[in-house]
Amino acid sequence: MPALNIKKGSTSHSAYNLRSTFSEVIERHTLAVVVDNEAGVLARVIGLFSGRGYNIDSLTVAEIDHQGHRSRITIVTTGTPQVIEQIKAQLGRIVPVHEVHDLTVEGRSVERELALLKVAGEGNNRVEALRLADIFRAKVVDSTLTSFVFELTGTPEKIDAFADLMRPLGLVEVARTGVAALARGV
Repeated sequence: MPALNIKKGSTSHSAYNLRSTFSEVIERHTLAVVVDNEAGVLARVIGLFSGRGYNIDSLTVAEIDHQGHRSRITIVTTGTPQVIEQIKAQLGRIVPVHEVHDLTVEGRSVERELALLKVAGEGNNRVEALRLADIFRAKVVDSTLTSFVFELTGTPEKIDAFADLMRPLGLVEVARTGVAALARGV
């Protein structure tokens, strides 16, 4: 078999060096997908992700047009730029999908998430939990002699930070809605 003669610094496009032409940087993207509100649509969208081994970090779904029977699915996922482009293209080919928007690349957007956090504690831990809740603008939505349930709205990072501070104070349980997002402006 003849030897390959490739000069150092060569820009040859052989199959052996394709790896260097693709970005391996993992990015976080928020996708907004408008679909028909009918049985099985969400399962088809989720099946696209699970069938190809793509991860979903956050998923929210709600009907946005009662008369037109349309729902909006907001998906937060991660992957290389090539994987994200592949996800968007495959979502666009699903029949009940009307629109696919990558809010991460289409301009500035607003993302919010709602979380409920149950914190059990007494004495100083209870006082500290209330102090931190005030700083984070979390509301007390339930209170007993031994626990609080806090409601917090904000970015996923804000909710993560609040939960991290509550752990040593007696964090018992967390429920999160997932990200809701809209592009800014018109």
